[in-house]
Amino acid sequence: MVGSVSFVAPLSPSPLSQSLSMRHYRWALLAVPLAPTLFLALPRAHAVSMASASGLSTSTLTSAVADPSKFGYRSTAEDVTTGVDLTGKVAIVTGGSSGIGTETARVLALRGASVVLAVRNTEAGEAAKAAIIKDIEGRLTAAGAGAGAGIPPAVREHVSVMALDLGSLKSVRAFAADYLRLNRPLNNAGVMMCPFMLTADGYENQFGTNHVGHFLLTNLLLPKLKETAKKDNTEARIVIVSSAAHQFPYPGGIRLDAINASTGYDSIKAYGQSKLANVLHARELARRLKEEGAAVTVNALHPGVIDTNLARFIMQPGTIWHTLGRGANNLVFRWFMKTIPQGAATSCFLAVHPSVAGASGGYYANSRPAEGSASDLSRDMQLAAKLWELSERMASKV
Repeated sequence: MVGSVSFVAPLSPSPLSQSLSMRHYRWALLAVPLAPTLFLALPRAHAVSMASASGLSTSTLTSAVADPSKFGYRSTAEDVTTGVDLTGKVAIVTGGSSGIGTETARVLALRGASVVLAVRNTEAGEAAKAAIIKDIEGRLTAAGAGAGAGIPPAVREHVSVMALDLGSLKSVRAFAADYLRLNRPLNNAGVMMCPFMLTADGYENQFGTNHVGHFLLTNLLLPKLKETAKKDNTEARIVIVSSAAHQFPYPGGIRLDAINASTGYDSIKAYGQSKLANVLHARELARRLKEEGAAVTVNALHPGVIDTNLARFIMQPGTIWHTLGRGANNLVFRWFMKTIPQGAATSCFLAVHPSVAGASGGYYANSRPAEGSASDLSRDMQLAAKLWELSERMASKV
């Protein structure tokens, strides 16, 4: 339960951080032919902008936990994590070198967590780490924290970079072998609507990267999650970034018998298939964890429509998407797209907010439950069971 909330004036916006009603979406659907595969319409709600750095001994920055009834489309990751103290928590953010991954990692670190940026490109990961540390140190200094004695070294020590290629099961296994304790894995990385290609293990790239790699990573980290939760007498949370595009997969949802086939490959439907797999993964894993009585929850989410590097394959110069998104008509896109801080909000909300304690197997958007926007296929537990069997076979490849 969240009690009364006292709001404080916000800090200045993050340099790394630099909306909409149902009717906006209706216009968007008329303006953009592919919009149904990407956009989720939920009512807009304004949130108070706040920030804190709990766990870094900077009492001047702390405040009450934010009221979740205030969260909505425009809420940012900082808004939804206000007042939460993550001291002692360890989080992994896959795809933490750019976009909402970097913002998610930044905000979790701001709240006191130790954060691992799990990235394919470690050079980009180190650049993201440096930017995160610079941002947090700058904001603490501006707020008067650490003046004279300097910034607590924990800010630097608690952000790290590790190599992880989700398209390589070998890389996933090597990454997962290094953990002693873990509380918050966030399965954020992904590829979107790319031409047909195969992973290092011979799997269709979108399904292999967006689902199979994360499926194996999650399974390998589960023992450590359970152990940490039991030792700390607390709850561990798994967060899976899906998309509203899960509503538009191949007929039947998952091509169980032709998952790697180039014949009939459709980059949009393949993306939808991989995002449907994310939701089904969350549902089935939640069922298994509940049956086991483990103190671990798992939820899936739609982050919103965000202009990030994820769209690199459909934003090639000369395409309609490049013209609409980055050309003269980009105001159409900007009208209903989220900023990166807004896009990271639901991931952070599910990872840390006390109002979702114990909630598992759900689908969220705009930091709220969004089951009304989840497809019927995403609730098909028979399909979820079949997907689990297929995923286990694919993940077991040596």
